Amino acid sequence: MTVWQFLCIIGVAFVILEMFTPSMFFLNFALASFLTAVVSLYIVNKFALVLVFVVLSFLSFVFLRPVILRRTSKETETGISGKYIGQIAKAAEEISEFKGVITIYGERWEARTSDGSVIPQGAEVKIERNESLIMYVTKLEQQ
Repeated sequence: MTVWQFLCIIGVAFVILEMFTPSMFFLNFALASFLTAVVSLYIVNKFALVLVFVVLSFLSFVFLRPVILRRTSKETETGISGKYIGQIAKAAEEISEFKGVITIYGERWEARTSDGSVIPQGAEVKIERNESLIMYVTKLEQQ
């Protein structure tokens, strides 16, 4: 087995490790392995290849990893926060700080007022936050 083949196998192993731990950590080593395999076609000194691998790994961590992490970690809300918080719902029953029900997306949710006011049935409300299965709402001011 030649050096470039060995480095390609190491690179594939790093890619597989990255698939099991998606942290953008092993991907840097995989990239460095593949680039070092290309360099090994022209340089046969093993010490120089180790040095190339170390330098490429370092450069990948310093320059490429922040770019990859910035592009992959979008600031999108998921779950209840993304789907309900800030949305407009309708009061299915009168809502107070102790009881009430809203409907949104064809679903019924327990609701409470955030400010202690009473919201009549049929009024539009804005969902401010949730705690467990209870949505806390405020009355939407009519224009």
